[in-house]
Amino acid sequence: MSLKKKSRRVLFNLFAWSVIGLIAFPLIWMLVTSIKPQSELFLIPPTLLPSEITFEHYWRLIDETPFLTYMKNSIILALSTTAVVIVIATLGAHSLLRFSYPGRERLAQLVLFTYLLPSVVLIIPLYFLMIWIGLANSLISLVIAYTTFSLPYALWLLRSFMAAIPDDLESAALVDGATRMEAFIDVILPQALPGIISTALFTMILAWNEYLYALVLVNTDESRPLTTGVMSILITSFNIEWSLLMAASVMMSVPLIVAFVFLQKYLTRGFGAGAVKG
Repeated sequence: MSLKKKSRRVLFNLFAWSVIGLIAFPLIWMLVTSIKPQSELFLIPPTLLPSEITFEHYWRLIDETPFLTYMKNSIILALSTTAVVIVIATLGAHSLLRFSYPGRERLAQLVLFTYLLPSVVLIIPLYFLMIWIGLANSLISLVIAYTTFSLPYALWLLRSFMAAIPDDLESAALVDGATRMEAFIDVILPQALPGIISTALFTMILAWNEYLYALVLVNTDESRPLTTGVMSILITSFNIEWSLLMAASVMMSVPLIVAFVFLQKYLTRGFGAGAVKG
């Protein structure tokens, strides 16, 4: 390798690691702040490493606040939304690709248009709808709301992924005597599993991190998810509990980090699926 190429590689690596450092620094600072003693939070100049490591803020967060209730609500909300969206999107994507009926392409275009529509425009109609059907201030209302703007994206992503599956596989199963549903379950689903998992991860992340709908549709502690619950208990107009807020932020990030670590290969495949023409 020539000196010029080596210099370019070194410069590129330095640039890449600098960008990674800038992106990762707030996360590192959040973690370090969560284990600092209260007396070191506002030192000038600030210290990167704590003089001693303490988990007092985590214990206070669990003992003195309803954090675990919010965590339970967020887990239920994320898993329920993901399950509903994946079931409907998987069946819908297969329908748009494998069945011929009037308006199929128009329906696919409408799904894409719905995804492009800003989700904020649906807040007021959904709010009045939840009040009218008696589901306001409940996790069910959030599951319905999150499904409305998660489903179009999931449907379009799975449609692109399933378009890469050869039609001959399903046709061969039908010729061998399988029913349409048996062919779908035994042939299509195993082939589409990477796309389904990556889409499920996208949906779960969206449901876990969403804030605006949760703020508008739910106003009771019994049904609040983490995003709005943590803000309500740790931030007031007079004070911000920075130590507890950082501890809460770390604990909120752990489930997504764990899910991402185990499902990373499927997530990268999901990115590539969007490039497949349906």
